[in-house]
Amino acid sequence: MGASPLLVSIALFAAFTAMSLLPHSAQAATRHYDFNIKMQNVTRLCHTRSIVTVNGEFPGPRVVAREGDRLVIKVTNHVPNNISIHWHGIRQVRSGWADGPAYVTQCPIQTGQSYVYNFTITGQRGTLWWHAHISWLRSTLYGPLIILPKKNVPYPFQKPYKEVPIVFGEWFNTDTEAIIKQALQTGGGPNVSDAYTINGLPGPLYNCSAKDTFKLKVKPGKTYLLRMINAALNDELFFSIANHTLTVVDADAVYVKPFQTHTILIAPGQTTNLLLKTKPNFPGATFLMTARPYVTGQGTFDNSTVAGILEYESPFLHSTKNLPLYKPLLPALNDTSFTTSFSKKLRSLASPQFPANVPQKVDKHFFFTVGLGTSPCDHHNKSSCQGPNGTRFAASVSNISFVQPTTALLQAHFTGQSSGVYNPDFPFSPLHWFNYTGNPPNNTMVVNGTKLMVLPYNTSVELVMQDTSILGAESHPLHLHGFNFFVVGQGFGNYVPNNDPKKFNLVDPVERNTVGVPSGGWVAIRFLADNPGVWFMHCHLEVHTSWGLKMAWLVLDGKLPNQKLLPPPSDLPKC
Repeated sequence: MGASPLLVSIALFAAFTAMSLLPHSAQAATRHYDFNIKMQNVTRLCHTRSIVTVNGEFPGPRVVAREGDRLVIKVTNHVPNNISIHWHGIRQVRSGWADGPAYVTQCPIQTGQSYVYNFTITGQRGTLWWHAHISWLRSTLYGPLIILPKKNVPYPFQKPYKEVPIVFGEWFNTDTEAIIKQALQTGGGPNVSDAYTINGLPGPLYNCSAKDTFKLKVKPGKTYLLRMINAALNDELFFSIANHTLTVVDADAVYVKPFQTHTILIAPGQTTNLLLKTKPNFPGATFLMTARPYVTGQGTFDNSTVAGILEYESPFLHSTKNLPLYKPLLPALNDTSFTTSFSKKLRSLASPQFPANVPQKVDKHFFFTVGLGTSPCDHHNKSSCQGPNGTRFAASVSNISFVQPTTALLQAHFTGQSSGVYNPDFPFSPLHWFNYTGNPPNNTMVVNGTKLMVLPYNTSVELVMQDTSILGAESHPLHLHGFNFFVVGQGFGNYVPNNDPKKFNLVDPVERNTVGVPSGGWVAIRFLADNPGVWFMHCHLEVHTSWGLKMAWLVLDGKLPNQKLLPPPSDLPKC
């Protein structure tokens, strides 16, 4: 005999109540956000510009989730530009359609169209960020993506009193789309930014900017978690707070062994969590926090300093205006020895709870060069020859300057229509060897192509990236989509395959998604290709990406159902 409807509803209610009493960690939430891309008038440095924003906010809104949550973010495009959004550092396991780089995993969202980015955050917690991933629109389209640990899972460091995102950006008084368009027409270097910003504010060291200053108001004797993000277009940055020590606890949303420092280096694309312990008593002073660039290249750059103010709550009622103001001392612009010693201090926590699963055996070894080069110009149009010695600036990986396709690579792969879109034959190592960090070769011309490196599912990869001295050695922050990787080694000069691997750290190397290839040196990374899809890898200096310092990996499906790329969503934009 069937149970009565009342009994069924009581049983269902009891089951639901029991579920709601489960520990929260078992209950992943789905969090919805609406991103309306719209133009907004914003004034900085006495210049008013109509800029592309999310929901009229600059910088853009904070996205907050817990590890294990699903994010459903509807992006609607109300501006004339094509738009796509990248969730920087999110693994996107089997959800490559939501990764965001235009013409790599999706066609961009056209004017009047919308697209829902739908993905689950698996096994990640920490500070990441989101940004536009088409042309130079990320100069104003960016914001924090904060992943809290699962409910009731503590940080592996002291619980902070308060958490504060600190996002570096670059402000241009003129339209960045016009700047890069002009540079690509002339073949020369693009105009540089007019200011660096902290949370969208340039601060008091620039003209007409004192009112636009970020202030961090703190209480004595507390610990603050600073979630640092470098969203600048083209500059690695040093950062310091006067008379305060910072403790690094996380890099690119992976916990590290904590270490203390007065200054950090953070490249575009990178994130770092810092603990700031305030002084035990009211110090009777205010303190500048400043950032300025680390510069290794020979091109022009924005040689300015952004400042914010660290202000203690006063136990007295009087104003803090007349207090002494302390300034931090930052490393010299080209202080590579600081950057090297800083990067060597970064090590994975490698604890039982947060292990460093470094691939110990390697299936495939790759050696790529990264750097600048030249392209021939149109001699009938002399205005297109403003690069080195009457050529055009270019950049490449293994001397192949990536040509952006007109249809999305992931779609071409998934539908089996890759012919004429890309070639699956990216070289394992450069076709022409030379003394990479010595005198450059006479021929600095790059080859153009859309080539992918194909990897079977679950391949363990070791990749050495070697900077070259062509048009000057330079530090290149390389970002890999779809994966974290372990930075097992780095050095200066040319990589020596017989000797250098003996010094690799395979125990607790730092795990990240963006790493600086040292100026005039090399870096070695390892990762497991356990995520099917097409994954972009590029320099996070936007000018170098525009010039072609980018490539993509194609990771094939595995045999099991949970090792295959899911089919595309029905609202995937069309080219």
